[in-house]
Amino acid sequence: MNPTDGWRESAPAWLTEIGSEGDYARQYILDAPMLQRIEGRNFQTALDLGCGEGRFCRMMQQRGLKTIGIDPTAAFIERARELDPQGDYRIEGAEGLSVPAQSCDLVVSYLSLIDIPDLPLAVEKLVRTLRPGGVFLLANLTSFNTAAAPDGWILDQHGQRRFAMDRYLEERSVWVEWSGIRVQNWHRPLSTYMQLFLGHGLQLQHFAEPTPTGDNGHRNDRYCRAPWFHIMEWKKPA
Repeated sequence: MNPTDGWRESAPAWLTEIGSEGDYARQYILDAPMLQRIEGRNFQTALDLGCGEGRFCRMMQQRGLKTIGIDPTAAFIERARELDPQGDYRIEGAEGLSVPAQSCDLVVSYLSLIDIPDLPLAVEKLVRTLRPGGVFLLANLTSFNTAAAPDGWILDQHGQRRFAMDRYLEERSVWVEWSGIRVQNWHRPLSTYMQLFLGHGLQLQHFAEPTPTGDNGHRNDRYCRAPWFHIMEWKKPA
């Protein structure tokens, strides 16, 4: 991430959007399955890449994990430290990761891979940080979803809502806007992620496309027509 990616300017709106409970995506789609992959597995130390205001770090701490949260946006780290004064939060990006080699048995990326310009370098750094036998757990936007940005849902010639995607195989940056937030994301086909992880010898342990929970009516219906997220767990061989 860099100073021109929109995150510094969008930080106040983002903090308002997330609040103390998290947005729709986190509360009703991702939190439960992400936590399910963590609970009861004897993880000791977790690194959260792109931790934002530290929400998921605090959730992991409640489950007995020692956490390190990194994010290049200073306003997020400042807020994380306010909410969790005893926590370990650092202003740095995944590409410049300074956590010692083989020091974590869990690395989490909760919707942060799409914000990283130099993904190969970031993956190299995170794999180095994992202990042998450690786990890389990620939630990410689906690649067909990022291929649809910035248009996404459109009206066709009959006035029906359709989800429009294009140029799927072309890696590129794209600016997205919602709720007063305007940031740069990165579209990459799924094969880019898979080849990177496999190239580092990681072993796929879990893949899921979670469905919404809770009574959110048309919001859930639209999500199920064009889901936004998948969850993957990769293991570093012992």
